[in-house]
Amino acid sequence: MYRHTWKNTVILLVAGLALGLSAAPALAASVRVANQGDVLSLDPHSFNEAVQLSFLNNVFEALVTRAKDLKLTPSLATAWKATGANTWRFELRRNVKFHDGAPFSADDVVFSLERARGEGSDIKSQLASVKAIRKVSDFVVELETSAPNPILPELLTNVLIMNRQWAENNQASRPVDRRKGIENAASFRANGTGPFRVRERQPSQKTVLQRSPTWWNTFETNLDEVVFLPIENSATRVAALLSGEVDVIDPVPLQDIPRVNSSPRLQVVENPELRVIFLGFDHKRDVLPLSSVTDKNPFKDKRVRQAFYQAIDIQTIKTQIMRSASKPTGAMIAPGIQGYTLDMESRLPFDLAASKKLLADAGYPNGFEVGMNCPNDRYVNDSEICQAVAANLAKAGIRIKLQAESKTTYFPKGLKREMGFFMLGWSPAGYDAHNLLFTVLATPTGNQGSWNFGAYSNPKLDELTTKIQSELDQAKRNAMIKEALQLHADDIGHIPLHQQTLSWGMKKTIDAYQRADGFMLFKWMNVR
Repeated sequence: MYRHTWKNTVILLVAGLALGLSAAPALAASVRVANQGDVLSLDPHSFNEAVQLSFLNNVFEALVTRAKDLKLTPSLATAWKATGANTWRFELRRNVKFHDGAPFSADDVVFSLERARGEGSDIKSQLASVKAIRKVSDFVVELETSAPNPILPELLTNVLIMNRQWAENNQASRPVDRRKGIENAASFRANGTGPFRVRERQPSQKTVLQRSPTWWNTFETNLDEVVFLPIENSATRVAALLSGEVDVIDPVPLQDIPRVNSSPRLQVVENPELRVIFLGFDHKRDVLPLSSVTDKNPFKDKRVRQAFYQAIDIQTIKTQIMRSASKPTGAMIAPGIQGYTLDMESRLPFDLAASKKLLADAGYPNGFEVGMNCPNDRYVNDSEICQAVAANLAKAGIRIKLQAESKTTYFPKGLKREMGFFMLGWSPAGYDAHNLLFTVLATPTGNQGSWNFGAYSNPKLDELTTKIQSELDQAKRNAMIKEALQLHADDIGHIPLHQQTLSWGMKKTIDAYQRADGFMLFKWMNVR
């Protein structure tokens, strides 16, 4: 019943482009893939970030996964069903082995799900509704929720399964906590059931994957080896592709797309991504660091937040910074996410005069100075966007101290809520707005609000978020999602910017598949 209810939503998410994908040739091949940032850890529960999860989905597997069209499909579970209002039962796949040869069973599932919702995990928000995890038999597990949760299977696609014995033997029973900088064996080694196994790991330099000979599924790829290389500098990354030093890059800098496409050996694959890029404020601290206002937090005043919003020239950012490869939006979710409606797209107008008046009314006729944190290796043109925002705000009298840095240091700061004004992007887990509400917008408490970097809080939104989780009537649920997101928009809790475009550059001899969530899965890649 639930699977049918949500099927139509997932169909809307198809934005992938198949590039001549066919049965895998017999000849094994190697591919070198360069990304603007590294995978921060091999621990599958340590970091809820797309590049991390995309890479690790090649090594580990979840109970359920997404097909090329993003429909929910079996993986380590062959079937699942709701056996009661608050209970889901999963039948597990037999004859599956981990990369070290250990057999897969319900013990590994129970261990992994408990680990993923435990101390140090950054993906525990996906399991926040789970009250108990039970082994029914060696190949059946049951999840009991604290209230009905019709989308629980949708949320499990990135809760990856580890081998219990391996984790215990390697003192890795708890996840690596990125907030505390604690590492363990799972940071550098991995033992999954996926199509590729980790052969070599050199953080910040390269990670080498090798095809797993024990994978339970049928290979569609002829790849025997994948060499993953972090190359932060955009010009260097493009030069490596043009020279043939690498075979695939993600992303292609927007200004270099025509150059890459003009090469007879190369191509650029582009599609809209299900991610909204936005700016956020510190709503909680009484005084902001790196601010000329030393007696209060100006962001607690809605007029200041609105002044920042209306000082941003989003159309110029689209044309000049994003080279028209973005879609400006006033929404915190993109089309195709459950709960989205077109009227959410409306933005407050760019209006410098209105911005200056709002600042004056709030007691800052001459503006003020404040720090801004921004990644420089995570989103498309992220640091350039922040520079443009800083230039926009300067015209309204706001002086920005911009700190652009690698996601390696950026995200731990955000998770510890050490930023005053910042950039973030979000594509909701399960492709459902509840994940954004629960993880990014709801008041931080327990598992809730784990990625709410600015500690935004609205009790009514929290109340609606709780109700949305267990509402089975889709029309009522969508109405509550719309109400909650409107409350956030009225508060100007964040400033939505745009939906960015995926852009992979690759040799024309490579066939790949670009899903709308941006995951690069090597099981769907071939070299001709």
